[in-house]
Amino acid sequence: MSEIPWLEKYRPTTLKDVVGNRETIDRLRQIAKQGNVPNMIISGPPGTGKTTSIHCLAFDLLGEDLYKTAVLELNASDSRGIDVVRNKIKMFAQQKINLPPGKHKVIILDEADNMTKAAQQALRRTMEIYSNTTRFALACNISSKIIEPIQSRCCILRYTRLRNKEIVKRVKEVMDMENITNFTEAGLNSLLFIAEGDMRNAINTLQSCVMGFGHVTQDTIMKICDQPSPKMTKNILQSCKNGNVEEACTRLQDVLNQGYSPIDFITTMFRVVQKFDCQQELKLIWIRHIAFTNIRISKGLQTHMQLTGLLAQLCMESKGIKRLRL
Repeated sequence: MSEIPWLEKYRPTTLKDVVGNRETIDRLRQIAKQGNVPNMIISGPPGTGKTTSIHCLAFDLLGEDLYKTAVLELNASDSRGIDVVRNKIKMFAQQKINLPPGKHKVIILDEADNMTKAAQQALRRTMEIYSNTTRFALACNISSKIIEPIQSRCCILRYTRLRNKEIVKRVKEVMDMENITNFTEAGLNSLLFIAEGDMRNAINTLQSCVMGFGHVTQDTIMKICDQPSPKMTKNILQSCKNGNVEEACTRLQDVLNQGYSPIDFITTMFRVVQKFDCQQELKLIWIRHIAFTNIRISKGLQTHMQLTGLLAQLCMESKGIKRLRL
């Protein structure tokens, strides 16, 4: 077990262990208790527990022994064509498995929004023909990429990003089980900043940090993730708030000299400015300027001048707000 990644080592096996999205998980627990599972689509951001929830539902529904034989998982990122629907899925749906009354075989299609349109068209007929014995569970990031005929045949459940307190609770449980005591609150806050509601990202980053440095601090987390320091970015925004464009540009140059690209900096800046301490109207104006600069950088204009121009605009807006206040 020591060689297994923590993500797999501590992956939940039952619905009561799944973190976050409590209302949706409670609905799945009721479905597992009643036994009659509908075809379903679970959509939401990556790392929120969509695929894990489906596996836990199948495990709670069928038990450990039947789970091994009555569940088929396919990842549409690899198997996405019409041949998969005609061969693998259809053959499994036709397969005879002795199940208790009211129980069904479960076919899990991960990354279902990557399936081709032809494969989805073939899938909708298969869902109807074998509805007496088989249930389909589709996990996807964007439900609108699933064709409407399949959407109308399924119950759609939506997952949201996990809250910080939910991630912290689970991360501390993992650290307790791994006997990790050398960590700081600043390190955990940096982990939450990097994760952005993604439990998979948080646990992988935690393991990389512990394996690489032996302790979890703000500096070690930032070294692992290779993103501009939020603290340094906050100092740049503070210089802009004070109207000191020279100091802001000097601090920006220090960030770029460390090898970070403009897109790395602008992404971190957007996330830091949302919690920055300043007037609400100034923050909204800043976010607008950052968004327009982000668009220009994304289109290929990744130059130092774009960022210095942005800092000059932020300083001008800050001075303008101050004049209005006076």
